Amino acid sequence: MVILPIAIVFLVAGVVAPVSEIVDVSVDPVAIRFDGVPSRRLILVEGTDSAARTVDLTRATRFRSLDANVASVDEEGVVRAIGRGKTSVEVEASGFSRRVEITVERSARVGNWNFENDIVPILSRLGCNASGCHGKAEGQNGFKLSVFGFDPPADHAALTRESRGRRVFPAAPEQSLLLTKMAGLVPHGGGVRARRDSEDYRTVRDWIAAGSPFGAASDPKVVSIRVEPRERRLVLHGTQQLRVTARYSDGRELDVTAHAKFQSNNEALAAVSVEGLVTAGESPGDVAVMTAYLGSVDVFRALIPRADRLGAKLKSAAGEIGTVDSLDDRIDGPVLRKLKKLNIEPSGLCTDSEYVRRAYLDVIGTLPTADETRRFLADRNPARRANLIDELLSRPEYADFWALKWSDLLRVDREKLGHKRAFAFYRRIRDLVAEGAPLDRFAREIVAAEGPLDEVGPANFFKVASQPGEAAGSLAQVFLGVRIACAECHHHPYDKWAQDDYYGMKAFFAPLVVKPGPRGEALLAQGEAVAINPRTGRKVFPRPLGANPSTVASGEDPREALADWLVSADNPYFARNLANRYWAHFLGRGLVEPVDDFRDTNPPSNPELLDSLAKILLKNRFDARALIRSIAGSATYQRSSHPNETNRDDEQNNSRATLRRVEAEVLLDMVCGTTGVAEKFPGVPAGVRAIGLWDSKTTHYFLRLFGRPARVTTCSCERNAEPGVGQVLHLLNSPAIQAKLTHEAGSIARLVRRLADDNALADELYLTFLSRFPSHEERDVATLYLSHDPARRRQAAEDLAWSLLNSIEFLFNH
Repeated sequence: MVILPIAIVFLVAGVVAPVSEIVDVSVDPVAIRFDGVPSRRLILVEGTDSAARTVDLTRATRFRSLDANVASVDEEGVVRAIGRGKTSVEVEASGFSRRVEITVERSARVGNWNFENDIVPILSRLGCNASGCHGKAEGQNGFKLSVFGFDPPADHAALTRESRGRRVFPAAPEQSLLLTKMAGLVPHGGGVRARRDSEDYRTVRDWIAAGSPFGAASDPKVVSIRVEPRERRLVLHGTQQLRVTARYSDGRELDVTAHAKFQSNNEALAAVSVEGLVTAGESPGDVAVMTAYLGSVDVFRALIPRADRLGAKLKSAAGEIGTVDSLDDRIDGPVLRKLKKLNIEPSGLCTDSEYVRRAYLDVIGTLPTADETRRFLADRNPARRANLIDELLSRPEYADFWALKWSDLLRVDREKLGHKRAFAFYRRIRDLVAEGAPLDRFAREIVAAEGPLDEVGPANFFKVASQPGEAAGSLAQVFLGVRIACAECHHHPYDKWAQDDYYGMKAFFAPLVVKPGPRGEALLAQGEAVAINPRTGRKVFPRPLGANPSTVASGEDPREALADWLVSADNPYFARNLANRYWAHFLGRGLVEPVDDFRDTNPPSNPELLDSLAKILLKNRFDARALIRSIAGSATYQRSSHPNETNRDDEQNNSRATLRRVEAEVLLDMVCGTTGVAEKFPGVPAGVRAIGLWDSKTTHYFLRLFGRPARVTTCSCERNAEPGVGQVLHLLNSPAIQAKLTHEAGSIARLVRRLADDNALADELYLTFLSRFPSHEERDVATLYLSHDPARRRQAAEDLAWSLLNSIEFLFNH
């Protein structure tokens, strides 16, 4: 193996800045002891450079065993026991030499075979029990395994007793169908999964030769795993080898890197190989790599700064425009501290015209009119931006817009509920938003709703999510940001939630029934609050996620106890989930992304900021408007979308505003508002705007094309915000939009009649569509086009309006 100097290694990988000289090298562990447990041990090699940074050298190291009869070591640093005795592994890296002492007490297996401990990890690593192979619902070619190996007894039975027992053949293990398929000796749709000379092949062969035992209930189980290192600072394109150690109930610790699963939460920032080698990409940021093994999880975190260092301190976000007097350390402090670690300079503050447009779209889902924009731009009050937010929060459009967002999540669905009940559900949501109900009371009204469905709107949620498990999973996703639905069938593959956690939540909703009465159908809670785990057959009583079981007296509605826990300050999810959802709306990306996927293996990009936002909510007693004021008043929210050379590739750390496509309903209202021609929706009274539509099934091609959700699930991903070719073609060619632009009573025709001066007309068109005055160059081009043919002045104005409507500046929030 050729050993390159560490600086050359990183230059080959594509790093622009050279790595400092390595001044020391360390190995971990410094000694290894094998005692009969079939195991391997990975040696991690790290260097310290002249800048006191830690650099992974594992893949740039030469390893050599001094006695191959005692222990072997491969080029990746994996040591394996061969025979009893003592030896050393010599480690050479960057001109340094180190030794790892090896002691082999026993090299042969000691102890009994255990199917879950010894075989299931191999099946998982090879992908045999994945959902795309034998782990899918119907299995594959007559052979079915439990997905991700969650049910070892069933998997053992499938291997050893089904298909007349021919999958394993202890008398001649190599002839077992399991091995011949695995090694590709007979046709196998999955191809070769393990070569005959591999360690996995030998392990499965020896287990079959031993009689394919399942193991005893008293055998040790994995209780936790540990990834090493826990965190590192990586250069761009830098690498870090991970090692995963499992701790068992009997105190043993084994290196399970070879069979652990790895997954990056942001492949663009850093990818991870199946062997656990993390490779940073070309963009700075913070990335988490999940490791999982037999139901236990752990996380490695990497901070990836820009290659060059900033010569000066980060510029203050205050004072550049004069609209922000000081930084808000609750929000801007955590952001700037993170940017400093990443060597990223934030963009300056946005202009007043950018702010007024952004605030209108974010707070009330409505584009400001030309008069509203002109009035704001003329305001010289230093507090004009804060005053604008207060004004917007008191407008009826605020209630319309946020009721629409909550109706999406809570599935206000006319097709399932009928017109009257769906409208009652929506109306209560809107009333709560309009009156400024705290978010904890809002959540409690949904979770603990009961009574006549025609009168108690939130009770209809349980008519849409009619099964207890569906209600539990949906409400956990909406109000906790936690996805527990997959734990219905098996342990969550990327989180700590087991089946009993799912059924503990399901039990809260088990007593719910809908009964007919003199005032129509009513939602009631009656019967025992209990769920049955179908795999174990055991009863599971109400228990909030990660908390102690709830005490529910006979005859009480268990949802009251759930609601108490849900909104309590001790709940680690509720406030942080809501803070994350509001942050994602206003900044375009959640601190936890996706916003409804909180888990230990998907940590927030800025934990300090998320905690601070949650504290703002708690301090203000879950007042959503107070949180909005804090976010909209921060320098972070007020940054320009224009990048600088340091933050051009940053999309994660709020160093600048990002372009965001507006919601379908908002965009349709923008088209109608700027053209001055309202939309008439089928079956809806005239004058209702798109953000005021309570029925997501209202037929409308534009709304469907631009991603309006069907409200089939509570996932925010249902709303499709991805731009498409069909959308572009529709805006360019739609007869309906053309009719609005050319309408005799529309705003374009009115402006042409009212404004004889071409400069004034150009100004008004830019204010109407882009919420700003045109630049000198834009005004010159516009007036030249408008004055070219006086007989066609109105058509020229319509052409100009059409071009502004189809611009990125109009279509995106920036």
